[in-house]
Amino acid sequence: MVSVNDDLDAARAALARGDVILAYDAASGAVTADPGNLDARYLVALALIRAGARDRARFALDDLNAALVGADGVGAGLREDAEALEGRLAKELALAARGTERAALAARAASIYEAVADRHDRYFTCINAASMWLIAGDVERARGLAKRALTLTRKAEADEPDTDPYWRVATEAEAALVLGDIEAATSSLARAAALGAHDVAARAVTGRQLRMLCEETGVDTKLLDSLALPDVLHFCGHRITADAEAAGGFAARDEAGVAAQIAEFLDRGTFDAAYGALACGADIMIAEALLERHVPVHVVLPFGIDEFEDISVCSGGGGWTARYRSCLERAASVNIVYDSAYSDDPTLFGYSANVAMGHALGRARHLGIGAQQLAVWDGHTGFAVAGTGHDVAAWSTTGRPTHVIPVSHRRAAREQSVPTGPETPRSVGSIIFTDTKGFSSLRDEHQRTYVDELLRPMGEVLDSFGDKVQYRNTWGDAILAVCEDVATAAAAALALQAVMRKVDLAAIGLPEDLGMRVSAHIGPLIELDDPLRRVPAFWGRELTRAARIEPRTPVGEVYVTEAFAAVCTLECGHEFACEYVGRVTTAKEFETIPMYRLRHA
Repeated sequence: MVSVNDDLDAARAALARGDVILAYDAASGAVTADPGNLDARYLVALALIRAGARDRARFALDDLNAALVGADGVGAGLREDAEALEGRLAKELALAARGTERAALAARAASIYEAVADRHDRYFTCINAASMWLIAGDVERARGLAKRALTLTRKAEADEPDTDPYWRVATEAEAALVLGDIEAATSSLARAAALGAHDVAARAVTGRQLRMLCEETGVDTKLLDSLALPDVLHFCGHRITADAEAAGGFAARDEAGVAAQIAEFLDRGTFDAAYGALACGADIMIAEALLERHVPVHVVLPFGIDEFEDISVCSGGGGWTARYRSCLERAASVNIVYDSAYSDDPTLFGYSANVAMGHALGRARHLGIGAQQLAVWDGHTGFAVAGTGHDVAAWSTTGRPTHVIPVSHRRAAREQSVPTGPETPRSVGSIIFTDTKGFSSLRDEHQRTYVDELLRPMGEVLDSFGDKVQYRNTWGDAILAVCEDVATAAAAALALQAVMRKVDLAAIGLPEDLGMRVSAHIGPLIELDDPLRRVPAFWGRELTRAARIEPRTPVGEVYVTEAFAAVCTLECGHEFACEYVGRVTTAKEFETIPMYRLRHA
């Protein structure tokens, strides 16, 4: 049985790796087991703030503050850290704003940090106060606090030389930057990087803070190069063929040369994590090279492990199956995005690749570090739904770099023409489900008002997206819509929720406790005619999955699946944000899965 201390250790270790999702899950487990554990409540709030889930972090922080009131035996460090989270939350709001609003919010954050520094007289909150006053435009006050922070770091080094050496030296770098001493900042950053060599999250937090200061003061961000921040990698590439004359992959005789170029690329940089599949050839070769360098590899497969082996590994010939299984055993995680059969549907490969790319970008965004792609590619775009050309094209829309290791081979027949796909038509669709809480309490005299004042404007919302809404249906209290892409589904889901939110229910004679739950998912759907309604319709397990999410969504919110969040990050992350809310057991005990709250970015 996992103990509370085990959960706390796991949460701290996950935060050090930058795995805010695992940190939140572990800390939440500790709170469930021991609701009075203040360290666990603190870690929950910290993980949510680092994940960018500001609204939920606000609730978690309020819970922590309430628990701290009157609590006995609380160490000064925990009290300061908890109080500092107020400043951290205020800072996040400031950094999300622009212009005069940004300066005003920065001043509020600075005041909170400075008050905490005055109470506890420690460098962490003091330097944050200095940086936020600089953002707020009070340079003199910022520099005074930066000098004070330097004095406090020297005192801390004398009193406790082995306690938090990374953060002490990182604070010296930040103070030097606030004071305009670029040489001292560069020197301290190099020392901090050496001290935090195994703490990517700590270096990423420092890099994010100092990048903000560099941009604010006009200092070249090359200053941050000494922090040696890693990138997140997405990898992809062609399969290999044992038969030099056969089409369908680069020749086995070229394996050594490709492997050498993979090693050369990886040795030029540092990587925090990597995401991709494990087909024979490029995928497995890259994964093996990453694992040799102790880079966590997160495997994303389009369908089950055994079937993927049959379809995408065995064709390489002898030895590739064992290498595939070895990579799976050593992987940091294995995510299977579709738990039904392949059924000769190549679109599943493109869908899976999009999820993998979204995960890579999401991790890079949470940590505030770079992301790039490594592709073993012959330069041909192939068809649009899947393949290395598809992956390179999809990644290019993000503006992130792709490094190509060129190969040449005879194109496989399936890559020379548009695939026919499975016998039963199937496509990847973005699914919205809604439900009106309290609908069953409505009497007949309410029905016309409900249809005219709520259902009609919701229909108009869907109308506004034109043909991008491919299908819709309603059961009165519920709406199902299938959309062409996640951008349409995300915008429509939030717009539907907005319709409910803006209606004055009492004024139109409807019960005031009516509310709506909205959920969204993306996945492969089967296209078949409805034999009862005699219209085209969508079917499939992913539709069932989407339906099971909605009952677990809080009224007034939009919850989405991990797959939806990943593809949303890839395709429209500048428009929408997905905040992690934890692992949720969906309706009818269908499954327990990670869930996210959708909002406008």
